[in-house]
Amino acid sequence: MARYYWPELARGTAQELRAQQRQTSARPLRLAGDTAREATSDEVKTLRAEARQLKEALAEATLENRLLKKSVIADGEDDA
Repeated sequence: MARYYWPELARGTAQELRAQQRQTSARPLRLAGDTAREATSDEVKTLRAEARQLKEALAEATLENRLLKKSVIADGEDDA
């Protein structure tokens, strides 16, 4: 049976407590880092403008696709 002496147990427990405290104190910093943004305001403006242009292009393509589908359906009705 292993014998443990009180000073060794206390030292181990203190080390574990310090490790837990480091993890606990670092957790909010990690969470804040996950949500922190590193883009400058100019980069954000550029990205927003690009996103707007992409949305407009998607909307135009969707409308064009709908019109083409309607014309194909209409062409099929004329043949019947």
